[in-house]
Amino acid sequence: MKTDLLLQSLDAQLSRLETEVAPMAFHATLGARFDRQLFRTRSSFLQACVEEARGNLKALHLAVEKQQFEQVQWLAEHLVSQLEAIARESAAWQLRGWDNGSPALTRWQRKRLQHQEFERRLLEMTQQRRQQLAQATTLADQQRLTREVEAFSARLARCRDALENIENVLARMTR
Repeated sequence: MKTDLLLQSLDAQLSRLETEVAPMAFHATLGARFDRQLFRTRSSFLQACVEEARGNLKALHLAVEKQQFEQVQWLAEHLVSQLEAIARESAAWQLRGWDNGSPALTRWQRKRLQHQEFERRLLEMTQQRRQQLAQATTLADQQRLTREVEAFSARLARCRDALENIENVLARMTR
């Protein structure tokens, strides 16, 4: 009974974190986000850490089914540590400074991070305007919101083009 409640609680917490982390899930950092003892992934994307935690939750479910109590205890403690780390990283995302590296590479990586943040904000604004458009009742509001959605979509497309160009530059620099 306690185990079922633990599994439900961990699953709910991980689902909440996945939603919370979604806007920044594929934003890269210059260095590793976490200690290798906590996450095995070498990826600097937060999404990779969330996926690893999801895999550990599945392993925990299997260990419970097979009644491997030592493994259940270790996996539960490890998963809780991972979830706490992801939550801290999510909360501190806005405060994260730029990591150190070579000056040229750092400049391009900084540009990438800035453009990723622009992209996130543009996505939020576009979604907000689309929700307002769905609820708009007057023709003038609908027309105004349609123009705003189109403008934000165009800005988002330009932002994504810039991000793609930055990624290409970084790929050439790190070969």
